[in-house]
Amino acid sequence: MDRAIRVLVAKAGLDGHDRGAKVVARALRDAGMEVIYTGLRQSPEMIAEAAVQEDVDAVGLSLLSGAHMTIFPEVLRLLREKGGDDILLTGGGCIGDEDMVELREQGVGELFGPGASTREIVDYIRDEVGRRRQLQENS
Repeated sequence: MDRAIRVLVAKAGLDGHDRGAKVVARALRDAGMEVIYTGLRQSPEMIAEAAVQEDVDAVGLSLLSGAHMTIFPEVLRLLREKGGDDILLTGGGCIGDEDMVELREQGVGELFGPGASTREIVDYIRDEVGRRRQLQENS
């Protein structure tokens, strides 16, 4: 049997609103995923380091502070630098459509805004991690 999907859920920067991150973390856990929650006020370096050390399949980054155009690219760069280029970086928060498109073009996965269902998030992570695992097996 395949190992459970491991997801690191993180809150970056000074953003102290973690209710959404906790709801998503619980939904992922209830869907059978292993969830590591880093808590509040994590730096991009702390997030990338924890993701690599914990051997996660995905990082779910919650940002409500407006710093998404800085923090997502920095976490992505650090993941790649630390050998975690196979880790899916996804997340959500208050992110405008144009910024979502630009972040996707940089290599960030799907981003979810307010009102996204936990089912949608669970399904996306399950499908995308499954796709990535299949590609690794076939290469």
